[in-house]
Amino acid sequence: MNVPINVHGNGHPDEPDVLSDEHKRFMDEHKRFMKEAIRQAKKAAALDEVPIGCVIVCDGRIIARGYNRRNTDKNTLSHAELNAIRKASKKVGDWRLEGCRMYVTLEPCQMCAGALVQSRIDQVVIGCMNPKAGCAGSVLNLLQMDGFNHKVDIISGVLEEECSRMLSSFFRSLRARKAAAKGETRNIETV
Repeated sequence: MNVPINVHGNGHPDEPDVLSDEHKRFMDEHKRFMKEAIRQAKKAAALDEVPIGCVIVCDGRIIARGYNRRNTDKNTLSHAELNAIRKASKKVGDWRLEGCRMYVTLEPCQMCAGALVQSRIDQVVIGCMNPKAGCAGSVLNLLQMDGFNHKVDIISGVLEEECSRMLSSFFRSLRARKAAAKGETRNIETV
């Protein structure tokens, strides 16, 4: 059975967190690729989109990148993960992404989690979890459901603070802009 892995220690309060050299090497690799996903998320933010980004890696190389473009494209399907899956499939010449790994700044929604299962991707590495809509363990875990013909391995918490901070900052700014616009509307109405 595939069990989600969180990078924050071994989960046993009585045991010290001891990382092997191999584990440290994997963590360095995960951080390197998550930084690339964060770079994609910043492209979304520059378009005033929710800053979610991802990359797909195969054989240690990035084969596809994606970032959220729902408002820009006026398309519900234009999530970072789906944009990257589309590009990766074109790159490998197949809809199956076996042997690939996705790095994504925010836990996938139900649509993207379903696409990950359908694409047969091996693993997803998640920056921060999404308690309101995440389907890799927060609300439910579509990536590892019994009954599906494929399960996706999950690693979460890679550069979690940076990913979370980027999203929090975006939504704080959005709320401030909405409040300011609402205030301007009230001022216009009272004149």
